[in-house]
Amino acid sequence: MNLMKQDVVSRHLRAPFAEWLSHTNDLTSRFVGAGRIPGLINIAGGLPAPEVFPIEELAALAQAAVREFPLDTLTYGPTDGLPELRDAIAARFSTENLCLDRSNVLITAGGTQALDLIGKVLIEPGSAVAGEFPMYAGALDAWRPRCPTYRQTSFATDAARISAPDARFIYTVPNFSNPTGRLVDLDTRRALVEVAHREGIWIVEDDPYGSLYYDQPALPGLLELSAELAPRDGYRGPVVYLGTLSKALVPGLRVGWVIGSPDIIEALKSAKQGADLCSNGMAQRIALAAMQNGLIERLRPRIVNLYRERRDVLATAMEEYLADWFDWEVPVGGMFIWGVARDLSLDTDQLVSAGMDAGVLIGPGSAFDPHGRDRSGIRLNFTANSSDRLDEAVRRLGVAVQKSRGAGSGGRLAPSNVA
Repeated sequence: MNLMKQDVVSRHLRAPFAEWLSHTNDLTSRFVGAGRIPGLINIAGGLPAPEVFPIEELAALAQAAVREFPLDTLTYGPTDGLPELRDAIAARFSTENLCLDRSNVLITAGGTQALDLIGKVLIEPGSAVAGEFPMYAGALDAWRPRCPTYRQTSFATDAARISAPDARFIYTVPNFSNPTGRLVDLDTRRALVEVAHREGIWIVEDDPYGSLYYDQPALPGLLELSAELAPRDGYRGPVVYLGTLSKALVPGLRVGWVIGSPDIIEALKSAKQGADLCSNGMAQRIALAAMQNGLIERLRPRIVNLYRERRDVLATAMEEYLADWFDWEVPVGGMFIWGVARDLSLDTDQLVSAGMDAGVLIGPGSAFDPHGRDRSGIRLNFTANSSDRLDEAVRRLGVAVQKSRGAGSGGRLAPSNVA
């Protein structure tokens, strides 16, 4: 009896959870878990299409990796990553002006771990992060425990006026921004790099979608433009580039990388040591083999053609079912279309619940606003679902909007049997 009383008291005295946990959102986990809800069509998450996964090729690479490199795949490895993979990434991103070696490369568990490490190394509690709003929700989640503040820095206005005084770094997704799908033009890219060099500020270039150009040649990245300002053997500039295989190959490998000056790579390595000690050795060996045998390049045309077709289907469906309520631009790449409600009384947080009732999941603007104030935006993904499911998803969303507005019929809203 006394033991039971003591147990009750000890539970009562347990320390509370950290304060930052009271400010989290469950959006990302909802995106990922939505596929297990029967009948629900998820057009919220940034998910690749499973039908483009090269299953047989990866199975063969995995088997060969274990048999040929048992120490690399089955035991602990270097914290900064497999040396051969770091060399391959350095060679892959080197140009005439950008001279990289393994000291410029850190391997991470996807882009998400890279963002987390950036927060640990560059953010002090209360310090400012500059970037465009809306901003990638995953970055906001990764940095939330560091308690930063956020400063809106518009890239769409006069590029020459871009500035970020007192910010710890500028964050940007220049290739088809998540969530807006916007492509940062070349002049603005040059302006961002010039600011970083002139003001001595880091700039974090997050580039998960750089291989997903559909309608034009790829623009040079900020890392490459930075090297042009100060060409030398070995990159020492202010751009910190984040890459991943999640969109170009498969997300389940959880292989990403950071490219930057050796000093920040060493700092990130120190932070990584306390996070996971070392990255997955088998995944790294598979990734290296996929780079060496050309699998990633062979896969790209299939991915691009499929995603371009699905983008067009989503844009057409939006024109048919949502044109009365939203404005948007069709992106030239990436994975998302960003819609903005014409009537600000249309609360997209509430629309998420209405959409769930109608059988469709969308991403609300508030999740991508550092201050949680955006109630007019929606993020729609076009890569993960077939054309007929995309059309049905937007039809359902149109029904949800109509019901939430109490409006008359807009567009073709007849029932459909598509699951």
